[in-house]
Amino acid sequence: MEIRRALPQDFRELLHCLKMRSKYAVLLVFVVGLVIIEKENNFISRVSDKLKQSPQALAEANGTEASPAPAENGSLASLRELDAAFSQLRSHLRNITLQLEGDGDPGPRRHVLLMATTRTGSSFVGEFFNQQGSIFYLFEPLWHIERTVTFEPGGANAVGSALVYRDVLKQLLLCDLYILESFILPAPEGHLTPFMFRRGSSRSLCEEPVCTPNAKKVFEKYHCKNRRCGPLNITLAAEACRRKQHVALKTVRIRQLEFLQPLVEDPRLDVRIIQLVRDPRAVLASRMVAFSGKYETWKKWASEGEAPLHEEEVQRLRGNCESIRLSAELGLRRPGWLRGRYMLVRYEDVARAPLQKAEEMYRFAGLPLTRQVEEWISKNTQAPRDGSGVYSTRKNSSEQFEKWRFSIPFKLAQVVQDACAPAMRLFGYKLASSPAALANRSFSLLEEAQPSWVT
Repeated sequence: MEIRRALPQDFRELLHCLKMRSKYAVLLVFVVGLVIIEKENNFISRVSDKLKQSPQALAEANGTEASPAPAENGSLASLRELDAAFSQLRSHLRNITLQLEGDGDPGPRRHVLLMATTRTGSSFVGEFFNQQGSIFYLFEPLWHIERTVTFEPGGANAVGSALVYRDVLKQLLLCDLYILESFILPAPEGHLTPFMFRRGSSRSLCEEPVCTPNAKKVFEKYHCKNRRCGPLNITLAAEACRRKQHVALKTVRIRQLEFLQPLVEDPRLDVRIIQLVRDPRAVLASRMVAFSGKYETWKKWASEGEAPLHEEEVQRLRGNCESIRLSAELGLRRPGWLRGRYMLVRYEDVARAPLQKAEEMYRFAGLPLTRQVEEWISKNTQAPRDGSGVYSTRKNSSEQFEKWRFSIPFKLAQVVQDACAPAMRLFGYKLASSPAALANRSFSLLEEAQPSWVT
């Protein structure tokens, strides 16, 4: 008898607990469902009423004679409208489902920094985070600082630039986008600017409510890709940043990892740094195409043997490789302030297995990988062979990552190998000993990635 009396009480307590945990989720789904269903209900009801009427009744209502053929066509048209309405409803519900999947258990707010150099595939990898609906993603916002503040390379100026970049970066990760108003040219007026660099590469800056109605006669240098928006309202963008669960930012303008320590140790931030690297021979080959004017000396020397390479150009190449190597070595040493907050990724590994590497990066960052991201990766890594532009993020990635081997002269590859050998050894890039080895597809220039690259 005592057992029978106890069971109902335990059951009521369990039921009460479950109701308390789920009531907010149920309420959210219920409210959203009501809004959508109510929006579509009037239209579907009108179509349904038309379908119930006979051809004769329709004819009388219109003051015309009944005609079988038009009635049949009218019914078919109504059916098509009804089907379109249900398709739209299904689409709305699917989008809400994806949002709920990403927001169901969002966890702590993360701040992801994708740290790279030019022509390393960072735009492509950055899209992995841009496509996640709960992430506020910014594409190269430090471009404005580089264009506004002049720093001479090397010495105290290099340190000064790193500190300025770091301080601006901290404010951006905290959603203080107003910091950019001091660097955007021409200066924003009333927190409005049509000159936000590559605005279209950030979905968060091109969706409502940040995307305001398009203003006529306003020239927007960097416009959104899939819709027309008015000048960027920085206030609305900052509010959208605060509403999103996480923040991610891609930059090719920070080289020294050690300068980011105050950023990582800031209690307001939970930073995850992903350093993206690529074979320096591939980087040079890509830069010679994308920034052709800056590499005229290299091209002439490679093709004609004239205009010998200036030592300063080789030194610049060596300096870039060394800064990348030193940052990676610092991250892989696992100092206390970076433990669990640094990941080294090779572009070649991403190109060979994009979904797998995306899963690894999301797992490292503590973020949920949604179907939206998976679908984007599937769609944009199977592009036609001739469909990849210089700045495109749509690549047939498994074929692209070694394409450079057949476009760079061997003597240029030798210059890179001599200047960047320490970095290449650290990242597992093999040296080519001859032109035949460079162009031989069966000879891999890539060693296996090391598990220790995630700290």
